[in-house]
Amino acid sequence: MENTQCSTAKQLNNIIEFRQSVYEGFLNREQDAQFELADALLLSPGVETFPALSQSPVFRRSWPSAYTAIERGEQDDDWLRAYLSKQVPANEVCVFAIDPTVWPRPRSRTLEGLRYEQSPTQAIERRSTVKGYAYSMLAWIPERGKSWALPVDTRRMVGKQTTVEVGVEQVKTLCANRPEATLDVIVGDGSFGNHHFLGGVKNLSCTVVVRLRCDRVLYGEPGPYSGLGRPRVHGRRFAFKEPETWGPPDEELWFFDSRYGLVRLRCWYGLHAKQDATTPFDVIRAEVHLERDKPPGPIWLATMGAPEASCYRKWLWFDQRWPIEPAIRFRKGRLRWTLPQFQQPERCDRWTLLVDVAYWQIWLARDLVTDQPLPWQKPQTDLTPGRVTLGLGALFAQFQTPATSPQTRGKSPGWPSGRPRTRPRCFQVLKRGPKRAKAA
Repeated sequence: MENTQCSTAKQLNNIIEFRQSVYEGFLNREQDAQFELADALLLSPGVETFPALSQSPVFRRSWPSAYTAIERGEQDDDWLRAYLSKQVPANEVCVFAIDPTVWPRPRSRTLEGLRYEQSPTQAIERRSTVKGYAYSMLAWIPERGKSWALPVDTRRMVGKQTTVEVGVEQVKTLCANRPEATLDVIVGDGSFGNHHFLGGVKNLSCTVVVRLRCDRVLYGEPGPYSGLGRPRVHGRRFAFKEPETWGPPDEELWFFDSRYGLVRLRCWYGLHAKQDATTPFDVIRAEVHLERDKPPGPIWLATMGAPEASCYRKWLWFDQRWPIEPAIRFRKGRLRWTLPQFQQPERCDRWTLLVDVAYWQIWLARDLVTDQPLPWQKPQTDLTPGRVTLGLGALFAQFQTPATSPQTRGKSPGWPSGRPRTRPRCFQVLKRGPKRAKAA
């Protein structure tokens, strides 16, 4: 009983320390309004508009202060990235998933820096082109098969930056902030399965496991120099759709998984892309549910780093990536990430980081709240992020907020007399692809 009380007191101290550190180190201007805005976001599950957050009891200011917090607030992005990276354990293998997502703004003509991006659409069961802001999220996945993905670095793609360019910057920042980590594993989908990403992170201390397209053609090592002509750059050809070019695998494994049934893994060492022969990596072909009459298609993985790890371990690392997708949906739905209609990209970035801070508080509170299911919900023992938020009200009542009480500032003077009003400037939407020549 005493151990349980000590553990609970330690967890309570952790969330109090997290809140105090974020208030003092991350928020530089409009600290109180920004901090209370994040608390209102956690304790207001049914808000439909951004100013409705100001009606929460924990937001002790008037509704214009909600907009002031985003418009005039200042944040230390680098401090937050370093602090969140240190919240991840350094004495164990940690998996970080990286994934792009879009904040749609289809009707905004006065927003600068909008891009045409690909985004999933449920209506047609495939991706569609939308206008909005593209963000890249690097998140820590604490457990396999659970729904937690804690963001450590969320950045907006500016100008003609690509997903790979921003992803490489995020991975470099993570490795710089965690020099004493035992092993950090970066996992990504097909957007990062190319020589640009692998070449950009090949000299870092982390391990990389990314998915490859099923129509890739790779090459092996060139072998020793024969002494005639120019030295060869590529070796034997390895085409994914041509099994006769594979040769015997360097590692093969059969096993039964509770989720994927009968699984077969085959691994080949030392392959590279034709565009970059200086970046060798290993390739894994994973086949699942082989006990079925019609098993799903295989997936191909590129792995770089951790040579002592088996292909089975690397496959488990990639499978641990799954929670980042429902975590993004949770941010957009329950945490209202894409609900506000701000008129400047910097304001969108400030709101994005406040949502990151709110998500971390849900994680730190997971063992401190009791399950409070709605009448139509089944009880849970391992709470999901959505179920944790239902019990945050009782938890937050146990400690005080670091934000100071509001002060009366009088009536706003309003718009200055004699100052002209101008229409907002309209901006063109950025198209990153090359222009096609018009037909004669």
